[in-house]
Amino acid sequence: MSQLLRVQNFTVSSDGFGAGEGQSLERPFGHADPGELFAWAFATEHPPVKRSEPGGSRGLDDYFTRDFARNIGAEIMGRNKFGPQRGPWQDHEWQGWWGDEPPFHTPVFVMTHHKRPSFTLSDTTFHFVGGDPAEVLAQAKDAAQGQDVRLGGGATTIRQFLDADLVDTLHVAVTPTKFGSGTRLWESPDELLDRYHQDVVPSRSGVTHHLFWRK
Repeated sequence: MSQLLRVQNFTVSSDGFGAGEGQSLERPFGHADPGELFAWAFATEHPPVKRSEPGGSRGLDDYFTRDFARNIGAEIMGRNKFGPQRGPWQDHEWQGWWGDEPPFHTPVFVMTHHKRPSFTLSDTTFHFVGGDPAEVLAQAKDAAQGQDVRLGGGATTIRQFLDADLVDTLHVAVTPTKFGSGTRLWESPDELLDRYHQDVVPSRSGVTHHLFWRK
């Protein structure tokens, strides 16, 4: 079976933005509130980052958060998902927003024009790579050792891979909130219907799950 490139649990505002404007070290999502954006996921029994106390909802939203790591052997992300720096790296001591135990548990390929040495935190190794989407995907698939590759974002990076016709499946959760500006994934999910089948599934949490797979 061929390896897939999958977008999972990527969350956007109702007007199509995956992050706001003005990203900084203190505000990874710019003017947008990540607590509001990801409330649906963190309320589940299996949130993307483990909570200290047990509990959380089951059902549809939890089905998607439980699926986050299934058969994933590597992740690709854009540089701005790793950190807010632009241009050449000034500080190799700073190792991203993800803490000592990042939630990926696989090799992660960070796309950047400015390479830096790889490093490992817990069971996640970050590699900083250049090249076009197809070249980066080839490296990630090799590292995944037969498993699928997750395309983690942000929105600009996902659009690059969509434009290169490399994405096999997408799960995008659309929240009721509006950002007004920022980094946009789409004007409308209908933009993808020329290449993908789509299912739209509303959740009681208020988000709407959009599922896409190749025609």
